[in-house]
Amino acid sequence: MFKRLLLSVSALAAALCLAPAASADTWPEARPLTLIVPFSPGGNVDTTARLVAQKLADRLKQSVIVDNLAGAGGVLGVAKAAHAKPDGYTLVMGFDGPISVAKLINSAVKYDAETDLMPVALVTTAPVVLLARPGLPVKNMDELIALAREKPDTLTYASSGVGTVLHLAMEVMQDQAKVKLVHVPYRGGAQITNDVMGGQVDLGLLVTTSATPLVQQKKLQALGVTSAARVATLPDVQAFGETPALKGFELNTWTGVFAPAGTDPTIVQRLNQELNAVLQLDDVQKRLAEGGAMPGQGTPQDFAAFLKKEKDLYAHIVKSANIQQE
Repeated sequence: MFKRLLLSVSALAAALCLAPAASADTWPEARPLTLIVPFSPGGNVDTTARLVAQKLADRLKQSVIVDNLAGAGGVLGVAKAAHAKPDGYTLVMGFDGPISVAKLINSAVKYDAETDLMPVALVTTAPVVLLARPGLPVKNMDELIALAREKPDTLTYASSGVGTVLHLAMEVMQDQAKVKLVHVPYRGGAQITNDVMGGQVDLGLLVTTSATPLVQQKKLQALGVTSAARVATLPDVQAFGETPALKGFELNTWTGVFAPAGTDPTIVQRLNQELNAVLQLDDVQKRLAEGGAMPGQGTPQDFAAFLKKEKDLYAHIVKSANIQQE
């Protein structure tokens, strides 16, 4: 009996050792994938995720379910992915804030994106647009800076939260231009849009994918974009760097797909190849371009190197501006 028990335990141990390889061999046929989006439906991250999920499902011949889990500036959704089973069936559409900035400003964040997540593919990069409320007597960055110098600590600006790249962009702008504005953190783009249009705040920052239609439809006036050059969809809006006081300015947002740490590298590589193929599709590139976003490309290693560079930049800004979670 003891010998039979020993053989059974050995067989079970062997089966457990082989389980990851077997799941990798059958992936993605076993069941649908889940793509966590750490924002509510309707925002630019969600829109990008749904576009990519649909095309990825077509290529994998398997459903990709979008799971919106908003809260804490994206931290809740990313945390769920970081603690998920690393079997290739749970992914997250990460972005700069909860991936590269959150832990720099908030010690309560319970994951480390560098060790708890595996970079799969860079999906998009996009600049930020600075928008002005109706009636604000400025038409470009030069005039805004002049007004801010004339009236320090009076102009208000809305971002999607403390420590987001939208917030960091304005901290850099103020430092370079030697001006001081009042930060009003919000929870999302819809609230920012409503309050800038209604005049509750003087300025608002949105990613180009959200801001472009508002500017094109003349609902709000754009003062500048944070990219190194002008955006093709907003050709009349100057880049921040065109203003002498902001020479060399460049700071963009990004989105990318991540898997839980420990996911089989062959699955990560396959996902990377399929996502790169999706981002090369004409209709996907057209949709992204309409919102002023650029598609990503490259290997998981390329994405990891990109993330390191971005985090180093964010860490410098956070330290220089003494940004802390409120």
